[in-house]
Amino acid sequence: MDRIYKSEELEAKLGEGVRALRLQKNLDQISLSKRAGVSVTALKHLESGEGATIKTLVKIVRALGRDDWFLMLAPEISINPLYMVKTKERQRASRRPSGKNKKT
Repeated sequence: MDRIYKSEELEAKLGEGVRALRLQKNLDQISLSKRAGVSVTALKHLESGEGATIKTLVKIVRALGRDDWFLMLAPEISINPLYMVKTKERQRASRRPSGKNKKT
């Protein structure tokens, strides 16, 4: 069974991932923050899991060249093949004339 994380835990994991990627690319916090156009403090908050704006996250992730992370968050929605199976249109019975309006 999958573990359900608290928001704080997810923020910390995300920050750890950003930090690991930054170090893998051999960038210090100052260089990455300049490249991304965010303050060093904002980057530190993101990496420590203390919270950051989505705007900061997007800028940092893009500066690290990992736009594909966002595609995993919001995959394209496709049509379920079962909805593509054509169903028969409902056939309506013809209206029967009522006895009240009958002309004789």
